[in-house]
Amino acid sequence: MNDFFYLIPISVLLGAAGLAIFLWTLQDGQYEDLDGAAQRILYEEDTPRPVVTSHSVKVGSSALLPPAETAPATAASGGRPHPGRLRT
Repeated sequence: MNDFFYLIPISVLLGAAGLAIFLWTLQDGQYEDLDGAAQRILYEEDTPRPVVTSHSVKVGSSALLPPAETAPATAASGGRPHPGRLRT
């Protein structure tokens, strides 16, 4: 029975906080245009978006480094060509 003295004020405070947040969203205009986002997806934009491909160069990435196939054909030991690479 003593638990009700704690639970009732906590539930009233949580309900008041929920009501305050709901009233704040009403004043902020959150519910003004409910169908706008659903309709906006159906229409094409006037300006096309830039195309991003997998070959795009990004700053700070390893895309600026040469691939392993174009690296020098010598192995680290002895200066001999690596067996898996072609001579250039």
